[in-house]
This record gives sequence, C-alpha cells and structure tokens, in this order.
Amino acid sequence: MTQELEHSFVTQLEANQNIVHKICRLYTQDSESHNDLFQEITIQLWRAYPKFRGDSKFSTWMYRVALNTAITLYRKGKRKVQTQDFEGVSFKITAEEYDDTVEQQLKLMYNAVKTLNDIDKALVFLYLEDKNYREIAETLGITEVNARVKMNRIKEKLRKILNP
Repeated sequence: MTQELEHSFVTQLEANQNIVHKICRLYTQDSESHNDLFQEITIQLWRAYPKFRGDSKFSTWMYRVALNTAITLYRKGKRKVQTQDFEGVSFKITAEEYDDTVEQQLKLMYNAVKTLNDIDKALVFLYLEDKNYREIAETLGITEVNARVKMNRIKEKLRKILNP
C-alpha cells in the first residue's frame, strides 16, 4: 500500500479511535481483552481500508467494520480475541490514554447494556453516540422504522434492569 494511503488511514483512525474504544468497552470485560479487541478491529479496518469508497463518512464505515468485528468474534464464542502479527505495516498509532475509572452510574449503565444481545448493544451504542435513526439503520443494515421500534423496546428493557 502506498504511503499516502497509510498516512490517510492513520490520520482517520487517530481522529476516530474513541469509537473503537467504546465498542471494545461494550464487548469486553477486562483491559487485556479490550486491548486485544482494539488490535483486531484496527487490523480489520486496515485490511478493509483500500475498499473504502467514501460513499459514507469514515466514522460510519468505521462503526460498521468495528461492530461487525466485535459481534463476529463474540458470536463465535471467543472470549479471548485471537491476535495475529501484521507484518509489513510500519505505522504507529498514537493511542489516547484509556481511563478505566468511570462514575458508578456509567458502570451500571454499561453493565445493563452488556446484558443485551449483540445487535441491541450495537444499536444502543450508536444511539448514545448521537447518531440519528437513519445513520443507525444504515450502519446496522436495518430499516429506520425497525431501528426506532427496537430502540424503544431496548429503552424499556434498560429501565426495568436499572430500576427494578
């Protein structure tokens, strides 16, 4: 791959890496698994990047690849992400500090969201990222109406979990 493509990828990834961290947080239980999943998502993004046509925003495309990677790995029953060496890639990504300490309410909310199925988790994540229903539907490959209905059901389910 050209240096221009590599530079473009690294710039986009650095600017949007919080998306990947948030997805990792939803689908992992500890920092080691978080780091492994982050690495695997980064590898999948890098492999898919030459095919990114720019039909959607980079962040929308990134959500889709990252969520699909996380869902695929955990649907296969893997609790540990199998990592692999990625030879020939020399770029370094400046990682932001990942702060594992959060307020108690945020932990409760994340724990409640973790009880949801994989697709519902992804929908909540995108909703919390202030994505509109059209963007959520596009990212998840469902209709806008279906996204709205699912989100209303999920909100009710989360209310019951958080306020028994």
